[in-house]
Amino acid sequence: MISSLTHGTNHSEEVASVCKQVGKKLASVSVNECLSNPYLPPRFYSVQGRAILEAHFQASDENKDAPRVLFIGGIHGDEYSSVSVTFKWLNTLRKHHSGAYDWYFLPVVNPDGLLQRKSSRVNANKVDLNRNFTPAPEFPEPLAHWQKSAKKRLRYFPGHAPLSEPESRVIHNLIDEYKPTVIVSVHAPHGILDFDGGIQPPRKLGPLHLRQLGTYPGSLGNYGWFVKNIPVVTIELPYAGIMPPKKDIDKMWTDLVGWLKYKSKRNRSELAASESSK
Repeated sequence: MISSLTHGTNHSEEVASVCKQVGKKLASVSVNECLSNPYLPPRFYSVQGRAILEAHFQASDENKDAPRVLFIGGIHGDEYSSVSVTFKWLNTLRKHHSGAYDWYFLPVVNPDGLLQRKSSRVNANKVDLNRNFTPAPEFPEPLAHWQKSAKKRLRYFPGHAPLSEPESRVIHNLIDEYKPTVIVSVHAPHGILDFDGGIQPPRKLGPLHLRQLGTYPGSLGNYGWFVKNIPVVTIELPYAGIMPPKKDIDKMWTDLVGWLKYKSKRNRSELAASESSK
C-alpha cells in the first residue's frame, strides 16, 4: 500500500544519502534541492542497496477520477539530464500542485548507474533496465532479440530473464499498485517525443516533436502499452549531459499538463455521453 509523504527535510538517512550523492554528482541539482522534496519512507532498493526515491502528490478529494501519472527519471544512469530535468519538474510540482492530477515520481530509478564514478546506462548488474520488462506475447523474447538483432551490445543487455533486476521490479510493482492512467519516462539524447499507446499522443512538448521510434521487446513502452494497456510518453531530451534552457523545461511541463487536461476533459465528456445514452 502507498503510504503518506515525509515532508520537508525530515528524511531518513537512506534518503539523505542518495540526495547527497545526487547533489555531488550533478551540477544542476543541489543537495538541498533534492532534500526539499517530500518522499515516501524508503521501501525499494537498488542492487547496491541505495534507496529508490518516491514522491506521491495526490489528487484532491474532488478530483478522485483525475489522471494518475507515473513519472520516471534516470532509468539509464548516464543520461544526466533526464534526472536533472525530472527534479526540476518535481520541484515545480511541489510548489504548485493544484490537486487536479495525481502524480507519482521516481526521479532516480537507476541510482547505481548514475552514482558510480563513471556513470553507466546499465545498473550494477550491467543490465539495461529499459530492456528488462516482460515483453508482449507477439514480440521476441528480449534476450534472443539482443543476441540476434542488437548484436550483443553490452549497453543493451536485457538480463537473463525479464524482471531480474530490483529496479525494474520497482516499476513493475508500482504499475500494479498505483494503476497509472499514463506513464511518463524521461530519457536523452534523441531530442524527440516518443509514444506508445492507442490514444491521441501529444504532438509536441516544448521543442520536442512527436517522432515514434518503434517499440523494443522488454522496454517500458512495450510492457506499459502492449501488456498493461497503459499509454507511455517517452520524453527524449536533446542532450544527455547538457540541460535544456529553463524556458524549454517550463514549456515541456506546461504542454504535458495541457495534454493531460485535454485528455481528461475528453474522457469525462465521453463518459457523460455514455451515461446519457443508457
